[in-house]
Amino acid sequence: MFPKTGKTFPNRDLSRRPPLDYAGAIAKALQRELGGTHRATKTVMKWTGADERTVRNWLAGATGPSGEHLILLMRYSDEVLETMLRISERKAFLAALKLVQVRDRLSQDLRIVLAMLAELPPESTNS
Repeated sequence: MFPKTGKTFPNRDLSRRPPLDYAGAIAKALQRELGGTHRATKTVMKWTGADERTVRNWLAGATGPSGEHLILLMRYSDEVLETMLRISERKAFLAALKLVQVRDRLSQDLRIVLAMLAELPPESTNS
């Protein structure tokens, strides 16, 4: 029991916040990334080491992963990482993550364009 020292906890009105559907958000993220197939279950089992029934509950949104399993999911799944940043309202980190993803896609596209240009015959100088 805490001794009474006259200090009070701040009064935060949580009733104005929408309810947080953590399990549903993780399920949707996994489904976006992996689909709803049996293969998705096997993939998540491989990523986390969780048993099949547990993973099926995550994919169905019945329960959400906790602790170590959540960290492992964020390590392997960009969708889960983005979802966690979004529901924790970490907009700056989400924006930074998106910028890195765009940079990586642009870099990959540039490599493809350069490879295609290298395959073109040289322009003739005899006009």
